[in-house]
Amino acid sequence: MQEHQGHPSIHSQDWSWSLWFPVPLYPYGKRRTIRVEVVKDRIWTFDQIQGILYVVVPIRMTVIKLDAGGLLVYAPVAPTPECIRLVQELVAEHGEVNYIILPTVSGIEHKVFVGPFARKFPNAQVFVTPHQWSYPVNLPLSWLGFPRKRTHVLPADSRQTPFADEFDYAVLGPVNLGLGPFAEVGFWHKRSRTLLVTDTVVSVPENPPAIAQLDPYPLLFHARDHALDIVIDNKMTRRKGWQRICLFAFFFRPSTLDTIPFTQTLREARKAPDWSKQAYFGLFPFKWKPGWQKSFDALRGNGRPFVAPILQTLILNRAPKETLNWVDKVASWEFERIIPCHLEGAIAANPEQFCQAFGFLEPDLKGSKNGGNPDNYPLPDHDFELLRQIEATLKRRGILPPV
Repeated sequence: MQEHQGHPSIHSQDWSWSLWFPVPLYPYGKRRTIRVEVVKDRIWTFDQIQGILYVVVPIRMTVIKLDAGGLLVYAPVAPTPECIRLVQELVAEHGEVNYIILPTVSGIEHKVFVGPFARKFPNAQVFVTPHQWSYPVNLPLSWLGFPRKRTHVLPADSRQTPFADEFDYAVLGPVNLGLGPFAEVGFWHKRSRTLLVTDTVVSVPENPPAIAQLDPYPLLFHARDHALDIVIDNKMTRRKGWQRICLFAFFFRPSTLDTIPFTQTLREARKAPDWSKQAYFGLFPFKWKPGWQKSFDALRGNGRPFVAPILQTLILNRAPKETLNWVDKVASWEFERIIPCHLEGAIAANPEQFCQAFGFLEPDLKGSKNGGNPDNYPLPDHDFELLRQIEATLKRRGILPPV
């Protein structure tokens, strides 16, 4: 794979993203972009980074060259000057951006970029997943910045789209979640045998991805064992921080993580050198148990694709039949790689491995309380404790429908 990133100006204006305030995620108004060629002269990914409390993971846009000429963009990212320049380099060689796809209805971190990105390419047609909604007020897409005359809802029959010769797609959902539905569309690019998904399946790399290493501070922050720990910036430390970030991102509070009482946290922070200049004034309320590495290894599962715990616990288990019907449709396509919008950039996986990721929905495949196919590295049951507590609270308050 060939990797390329833009050349920043003296004042780093190439990374500027002025519309960060509706979704105030780190790194806020400065977002760097890395472009990777996944399939030569055919598919490119554009990675940026975002997160909260220094729990940062990649967010990804995929661009595909069309046989008919031009480009299709799946799940736009922040259209910074650097990002747009990297896209324009492809435009100069392969033709205009013809189509922009919003493949989700509930992922505001994806939806917020579509309007601004579309304005950079005024000839592109925008296609969105059905059942779009917004909170707290359900507004028309044009009010959310989508171009009124160029925005279309993906039809139920993929043969009715102008790119039907090159793509098929299947819509998962809508899954009723109380406040609003969950829905996602998986795209299959026939020629390259590539499946594009948003959040449904992911894979965790052992080492931090390149985009996370451009600004290593979050990695070093989470590599600490306590507030007074002084970490050395090297490959091993970055890997340690990345793996703990992944456990945070998927489980919120994995079983191998303890939180320290605030009074103790405050005392330790005051002992740290230059505490007033450190992130969060030196506060570090985390204590990792010795078994955290084993939890990460189980999460990674040797790089296999899996369904994120929050989707297993709070979303897809509320529509198992509909989800499995979607899985069957997707598995009927002959793909050899999956490109999700987060974590690993391109997963070498076939339809059988894709199906295995949804084994938690099949009663006869359950190997633990959370589901999990025992032949497919089940996720540790004890790491789901906080997610189950969240599920119970949301159901008790009538926000989340029962399973």
